[in-house]
Amino acid sequence: MDTAPLIISLKTALVSTFFTFFLGIYAAKFVVNLKRGKGLLDAIFTLPMVLPPTVTGFFLLLIFGNKSLIGQFLKTFDRSIVFSWEGTVIASTVVAFPLMYRTARGAFDQMDHNIIYAARTLGLTEHHIFYKVILPNCWPGIIAGTILAFARSLGEFGATIMIAGNIPNKTQTISIAVYTAVQAGNYDLAYKWVIVIVIISFVSIAAMNLWNTKQSRIVTNKGGI
Repeated sequence: MDTAPLIISLKTALVSTFFTFFLGIYAAKFVVNLKRGKGLLDAIFTLPMVLPPTVTGFFLLLIFGNKSLIGQFLKTFDRSIVFSWEGTVIASTVVAFPLMYRTARGAFDQMDHNIIYAARTLGLTEHHIFYKVILPNCWPGIIAGTILAFARSLGEFGATIMIAGNIPNKTQTISIAVYTAVQAGNYDLAYKWVIVIVIISFVSIAAMNLWNTKQSRIVTNKGGI
């Protein structure tokens, strides 16, 4: 069994999760601090989670396609997002972003704001409050969002095949390899890839549950002191 789809999937998921981590956190911070327009911006950020992946991929083609402004600009450097590994990263980042954003925003909203008010009375700047107070207190939720984003990136199919295609050793992820194997009638290979992605996804979710359980015990122990 060729391991290229596994390597491509893991590399894509790791890179897209890196981008999603920062984009999701700062998008959540921005929306939470908004005075107006929260609902509209929240709907825009959440939209990729409810749209069919192929529709998301279609929009990505409009944005990054060779006839788009970005595509024309990249052509001057002899580059293209379409049918490239970078396309798999962009697709995975877009579909995983809402999970990171929603989880981070939920953690920010549920935080005890009295802690923030206390930090302000001590003279801390908003920058220091965010990094020294808010993030540490919301860390369990952020980690959970990161793991969910990784699992979602790993299993992305529709948007990826729309913008990056199905190129062996380049853009063929595990999900696309399963589709290709089924189309070719090679169910033995499809079963193998399904088992691989199920194991990785299960381990990811188990790690998230273990982390949440550990954090709950820490909070309980602190509360009992």
